Amino acid sequence: MPNSRNKTIGAVAGAALLVGVGAGAMLAQAPTAVPYFVGNALGLPVEPSATATFTPMSSNVKVYGAIYSAESCAYDPVRKLIVVPNRGVPQGVQTNNAWISLLNHDGSVHTARWIGVQNAGAPRAALTPPLVLNEPYGSDVVDGVLYLADRDGSTSPQDKGVAVIRRFTLATGLPAGETRVPAVEWFNDIAVAKDGTVYGTVTGGATDADAATWQVWKIPAEGEATPIISGAPLKRPNGIALDAKGNLVVVNMLATDVQTYAPDGTLLSTEHAAQAGNDGIVIVADGTKYVSSVLQGGVSRLRPGQPADLIAQHIPSAASMCYDPDAHQLVIPMNANNALAFVPLPK
Repeated sequence: MPNSRNKTIGAVAGAALLVGVGAGAMLAQAPTAVPYFVGNALGLPVEPSATATFTPMSSNVKVYGAIYSAESCAYDPVRKLIVVPNRGVPQGVQTNNAWISLLNHDGSVHTARWIGVQNAGAPRAALTPPLVLNEPYGSDVVDGVLYLADRDGSTSPQDKGVAVIRRFTLATGLPAGETRVPAVEWFNDIAVAKDGTVYGTVTGGATDADAATWQVWKIPAEGEATPIISGAPLKRPNGIALDAKGNLVVVNMLATDVQTYAPDGTLLSTEHAAQAGNDGIVIVADGTKYVSSVLQGGVSRLRPGQPADLIAQHIPSAASMCYDPDAHQLVIPMNANNALAFVPLPK
């Protein structure tokens, strides 16, 4: 961030930096409201400060890491950075624990904690507006907005989860609204249309007896969320993306099926990946689809009119990947491995 912005934020947020000093006394008081702020790129201080000017880390240092339990990623085409939601610890351990990292093309860290640089609890609650980021799964970036498939609840077996689509302004990290879907406990992956309509998958149970739990939902920017596909021909849906025509492309865990649906849920066509157990789906400009298998570890390439072939194999827990167009590569979160895999694509 520019130094002038950091100084301005730091001047009004200095009180928030006292959290952790005399914590017992602070907890006894209502948190002091402070303006919303995000974390600095690598350098010092990590958080904006009223007393210190931000200085970037020296250019001869590379840092890798910052990723914890990432299920998906997205791409910021303006800053040309990879956006990675870290789920943090489960809701039953601590709520509001997740954060967003920004990475460079080579996987080195640009900003370790961008959204969510504050600790859970009072530091996030005191922000204006407050920050809530619990356990994000799917993510997408459309027209300068970061969309996340988050959830509330699920803090115990008795506390039913509630799916929440949270939106953040990509330029600033500021919360930009949310949509709660009480009928759904959590969405696995999401794809977002240009008008802000979100399509989300409910993966559901692991056998054919659970078919009624396999769903795709439509969550409009305004209005009521509704399921548009339920049961067969879905086969435990996981990843979802939009093709160039605005159709929904869904990959499944119990079959190799890569299904294309109209926005109203009508099945248009079915292709087949080289493996089943699929999670991630990326569609590039020429119509080629790339599909990652979280269970079998391969990346299938489906070129229009051709059978699928494997372009990468044996990637542990290859989850909901994203496409970095400036480096022409796939970026694949590896779930519990706390890492990302990078797969360069042929020119």
